Amino acid sequence: MRVNLGFIKLAALILVITGLYAFSNERNSAKQVTGMKVEFIGDQNLYLTEGTVNKLLIQNCGGLKNVPKENIVLNTVEKALEANEMVKSAQVYLTIDGELTSKIVQRKPIGRIEGDKKFYLDDEGKRMPLSNNHSARVPIITGNISGKSLEDVYVILEHINKDDFFRKSVIGIHVQGDSEYQLRLRLNNFVVNIGGIEDLEAKFSNFKAFYAKANKDETLEDYAVVSLEFNNQVVCTKI
Repeated sequence: MRVNLGFIKLAALILVITGLYAFSNERNSAKQVTGMKVEFIGDQNLYLTEGTVNKLLIQNCGGLKNVPKENIVLNTVEKALEANEMVKSAQVYLTIDGELTSKIVQRKPIGRIEGDKKFYLDDEGKRMPLSNNHSARVPIITGNISGKSLEDVYVILEHINKDDFFRKSVIGIHVQGDSEYQLRLRLNNFVVNIGGIEDLEAKFSNFKAFYAKANKDETLEDYAVVSLEFNNQVVCTKI
């Protein structure tokens, strides 16, 4: 019987490769975690620190340094990080050198609630605790704060953050009552009554047109209240 030499060579090559892979995999699994690294992705305003992250990992997963790599369940580590109220998402992986790297995306506050309870409202409309490490420069929310008003405030904040003028100008939102909201501006003493959240695009557009004209006429300091509540109108109350 003739032996196919090429087939034998191929089979031998496969066995060698399989053996090398198994050997390499076994050696890699036996390696230990050599260190831990934390990277914050995106916004550099750190509401939690690398030390806080490492402490969180130790509390939830135990000491990870010098633990065999095969004993590390990356999904469990990621869930432990994402359980922190400052963390939006986390990706954890091990490098070839055995370094456990955590890439963290923090939650982003867009408003700060100043009521009986103090907290941030993030860019997903969720509550986010204040941080001892950094204070966000976002509009301050005051007044009669409830579940419904928080939903409305989130909508208002979304509109503010879409517009460069309002993002730079608005420093506060006051909740006067049901569907009654008021803006406070950085450079002007008057308040802006916007009423409810309906037709915000038109209300904001009307205000910008009013502001541009009043600024040109140098009359901005003459007003105490600017109201956008009435249909397609800007009604001003002088000081």
